[in-house]
Amino acid sequence: MINEHNQWAEQQFGDSDLGDPRRTARLVKLASTLANEPGKSLVNITQSPADMEGAYRFIRNNNVDANAIADSGFQVTAEQAKSHDLLLALEDTTTLVYKHSSIRNELGHVGRGKSQRGMLAHSVLLFAPKAKQVVGLIEQSRWNRDINTIGKREKHATTPYEEKEGYKWESASRAMAQRLKTQMSNVVSVCDREADIYEYLQYKLTEGQRFVVRSMQSRHIEEGKDKLYAFASELSSAGSKQIDIAQKGGRKARSVRLDITFAPVTLKVPYNKKGQSLPVYYVGCAEKNSPDSDLNWHLLTSEPVTNKEEALAIISYYEYRWLVEEFHKVWKSDGTDIESLRLQSPDNMERLVTINGFIATRILQLKFANALPDNPSCEQVLSAKAWKLLWLKRIKTKLPDSAPDMKWAYQELAKLGGWKDTKRTGRASVKVIWQGWLKLQTILEGYELAKSLESDL
Repeated sequence: MINEHNQWAEQQFGDSDLGDPRRTARLVKLASTLANEPGKSLVNITQSPADMEGAYRFIRNNNVDANAIADSGFQVTAEQAKSHDLLLALEDTTTLVYKHSSIRNELGHVGRGKSQRGMLAHSVLLFAPKAKQVVGLIEQSRWNRDINTIGKREKHATTPYEEKEGYKWESASRAMAQRLKTQMSNVVSVCDREADIYEYLQYKLTEGQRFVVRSMQSRHIEEGKDKLYAFASELSSAGSKQIDIAQKGGRKARSVRLDITFAPVTLKVPYNKKGQSLPVYYVGCAEKNSPDSDLNWHLLTSEPVTNKEEALAIISYYEYRWLVEEFHKVWKSDGTDIESLRLQSPDNMERLVTINGFIATRILQLKFANALPDNPSCEQVLSAKAWKLLWLKRIKTKLPDSAPDMKWAYQELAKLGGWKDTKRTGRASVKVIWQGWLKLQTILEGYELAKSLESDL
């Protein structure tokens, strides 16, 4: 069940080591306030001038390290990960763009030129595929590029691997392994094409860490025609998989049949690298008769793949990668709206951005609850009191004998948040679901207050 905002803040940040227990207490209070009304400015949600001043004093405190704030949340995720025997570490990098003049000149470049300023963040979201549960953030790094490094790509070949931005993938895995310890053996890192780096794949195999990485280039291999994609094009089909693509923007909804192939391959050492050839498994997933389609995945994995079922499992892992993109969307705009923050210092910005990263995860957990297997009781997310009040508010009839299912709760929360389903997709945005959740919390607070007054009279 998703905890009430005060309980959630205490659980996430109550054990933070910020050098002073008063700072930890202020962090918990600030996180609770932000979680109760995400996406709003502190001016609009703090209850008193003293609370507002305390919040800003915390954000501006140079003795408060954003990484120390994050470490507390990561440890909570690591503890919750212990109850799952298979976890996907969904990774991606995003840019946080800020346009207001009060800070943009203090930030690095996030585009090809100097005009677009902001910071970058690499996030790792743990997801339990069997339970269909977003577990939480297990790692996140945030950094500013030096504005003077524009054009550094020209020196990419001569820059040491550890100094390149691509090292972030290995750095994230090292941090995860340190936090998860023996539980790391249950984790499969799932990464897009940007992670197709020889040194990163070498590190994962050397450390015995599991991964699924989408191939970015047709690497030289020791098998067949010496190039991966040419070799893959001659593999026999292992069967097919049908998926439904939802309507989006100008794209029409359609069903697609994908051809499945797999084989063990050995990646040769690139000519400008030192090391050994890398034994991995290849899994292909391509839309039939449409080789240029976006649905044409060349996947490299450490997982043994010897039959169609194992190949389909690898594809299903990669299909969940969109969740980390959804997390970034919730974090940046649809949920906590951190790109609208207006602060004077990159360090101040990073502290507030970090807190909101964990709030965004909480919001994403609520949205994904709609996809829980077998459509269970809504009491997996809502307390008995909460769903009964939601029923009376929305349905206005006699309460049922047992709790409704999760899909009912998803739709009614969305409707409470203003969702009309005008496109007839049955899918509500994060924003309206969370607005419905917040309205329900207000109803709950009113109910508890009325009961308290009644008992006092």
